[in-house]
Amino acid sequence: MYLLAIDWFFIIEKLLLIVCIVTLSMVVAMYSTYGERKVAGFFQDRLGPNRAGPFGLLQPFADAGKLFFKEEIIPLASSKFLFILGPALAMITALLTSAVIPWSTPLSIGGRDVPLQIADINVGILFVFAAVSVGVYGIMIGGWASNNKFSLLAGIRGASQMVSYELPMGLALLGVLLFVGDLKMSSIVQSQIDNGWHVIYQPLGFIVFFVCALAECNRTPFDLPEAESELNFGYHQEYSSMKLGFYLFAEYINMFISCVIMTCLFFGGYDIPFVDEASWGLNQNLLSLIGFAVIMAKALFFVFVFMWIRWTVPRFRFDQLMNLGWKKLIPLALVNMIISAAVILWLKK
Repeated sequence: MYLLAIDWFFIIEKLLLIVCIVTLSMVVAMYSTYGERKVAGFFQDRLGPNRAGPFGLLQPFADAGKLFFKEEIIPLASSKFLFILGPALAMITALLTSAVIPWSTPLSIGGRDVPLQIADINVGILFVFAAVSVGVYGIMIGGWASNNKFSLLAGIRGASQMVSYELPMGLALLGVLLFVGDLKMSSIVQSQIDNGWHVIYQPLGFIVFFVCALAECNRTPFDLPEAESELNFGYHQEYSSMKLGFYLFAEYINMFISCVIMTCLFFGGYDIPFVDEASWGLNQNLLSLIGFAVIMAKALFFVFVFMWIRWTVPRFRFDQLMNLGWKKLIPLALVNMIISAAVILWLKK
């Protein structure tokens, strides 16, 4: 009787959605490596990868093959279990953050509304921060378990950087949450569809959040844990084969998911500005696909901006990085929160 009460359609829908989102994240991460080198080539007046396949489009598969077939080396002096756990933890936490993202309006399949969101939990944005905060352990464990002084120093840098920038990121987000009054990601997107994008009301909050997102993803100018000229290769110096691939893929997945979350928080998610999609007279599934294309276009634009910044802005010194986080961004985020609270109180009178 208990088995009959299980909604198997619901379980199958969620499993298929998980597979699709994981696949999407992996494909975007894979081609972000290609896009990164093409953007670098453009800025440096060269072609970038152009040998593997037409226009070099098969280059990510060549890179994946190289990593898969490369000899795997585990240092004798390392802590083997933790050495393996580090990249696995980095990859898992990178993929977990996509679970609460509303990718578009629901699809209609067999008379059922299928939401394009794995879990619409009532603490959605807190779940994202929880997963991101666990991700730092992947860097710390990898740096410590390698038994290499450069890896350990990079791991300590990464941990202190992520802890320092999570605080202003959370404070910058409070302005948005004060306007919405809800922690659900779907509610945050719906609020922008009804009242306008949050970037209009929270420009300072967006700037702080964007800078912190660069730091959380270890992107230039905040790539101190991977500062090649200072730390040889950073926290994954002793890694090879697909363990190294997991660390590199996790960074690109984090960048993509960060851009999607930024889109949902400040740029309306799958909303098209100044357009009432319902007036188009299209069926529900077509509107859902258009919404998915819109959120992907916004996110990929921010991915391009992340790459653009990498090849145009020099790396900070570590003391500059810490001063920016603690002495500049936190006060700005607090000012933004106080102004937002004052405006909301004034509007309620």
